[in-house]
Amino acid sequence: MSVHKFDRVLFGPRDVDLARSPLAGKVDAETFVLGAFNPGMTRLPNGNLLLMVRVAEALRHPLEGGHVRSVRWDAGGYVLDRWPVEAIDLSDPRKIGVPGGAWRVMALTSLSWLLPVELDAEGRRVEQVHYDRAIAPTGSYQCYGVEDARISQVGGRYLMTTCSVSPERQCTTLYTSDDALDWTLEGIVLDHQNKDMLVFEGLIGGEYWAQTRPLGDLYFAYPPGSEWLAGPSINLARSLDALHWRPHDRPGIRPRADTVATARMGGGTPPVLTTAGWLTLWHGVEPSGRVGKYRTYWSILDRDNPSVMLRTAEVPLLEANPALTEPLRDLMYIDDVVFTTGIADGGDHWIVASGEADLACRVTHIGKEVFV
Repeated sequence: MSVHKFDRVLFGPRDVDLARSPLAGKVDAETFVLGAFNPGMTRLPNGNLLLMVRVAEALRHPLEGGHVRSVRWDAGGYVLDRWPVEAIDLSDPRKIGVPGGAWRVMALTSLSWLLPVELDAEGRRVEQVHYDRAIAPTGSYQCYGVEDARISQVGGRYLMTTCSVSPERQCTTLYTSDDALDWTLEGIVLDHQNKDMLVFEGLIGGEYWAQTRPLGDLYFAYPPGSEWLAGPSINLARSLDALHWRPHDRPGIRPRADTVATARMGGGTPPVLTTAGWLTLWHGVEPSGRVGKYRTYWSILDRDNPSVMLRTAEVPLLEANPALTEPLRDLMYIDDVVFTTGIADGGDHWIVASGEADLACRVTHIGKEVFV
């Protein structure tokens, strides 16, 4: 694990003022913050950094009369669904397992919305929380929430991808902005179960490029002795307008057969251009317990053909750090998870934003010499 110049949890559940939540006064029950985590990050026109924090807001007392209640957006308001306790699986505090026959079906115990948190230019302290610019569900395809923002700046315009969750589809939506504070929802850009979409911070051959991560229940095997392992991988897509995307023919980053640390993987930070090529941070998941161990890794991709990996590191760049979340120990419900979601140039170092334990926002300074 690398030695970092700065590594702290800067924002967590206790820092959210629910009196200013988009749900405030609109839900007939007390709520609490299950997590304030997985922040997209970018640099604002004033030089400060912006975290777009995912706030997962859940009911304080979900059990009522033999039912479990959960919050859902519906037609411009918020409603409480009631699930019979004897018919559902509550082993994961984040999910409600619902009988679905041949399919895995679930609801969520929380509803997620996005909160803009402004940091100083170095990402060392919180300067302002912009509750008036919060992003909440507005469409039926977001009825369970808006999750895990990733922000790229391309040609002076900000592009923010999010995961929108509903029974209709688990899809990627795009927001655009000129200042990273006032956002316009452009709609769905990738369809069902395509998560972790990261737009490269710059054009390649006049086109927008993105990393994607489609999911599925079936993967075809590589031949015996292959260096690759079948399963979720990081793919590539291209677009002329950032709205209409075509999958790239060549694969991106794939899990290797010689390690279980990356048995499952997905994109982390939008790729940024360096003198060596495109730097991309991504997560690898080692099967373990209920959710697995999430770690952050890095790769350098060819600047003209990002399907070509120039080099990568087998040693994790970031791992979960229990010391950082010790003050939040009473709020924790999972361990061994760091989910990196944002990167910004800090001069001689990169400023990296992550979700720690699906609970809080971690900011880490990593010297650029690490990637040489």
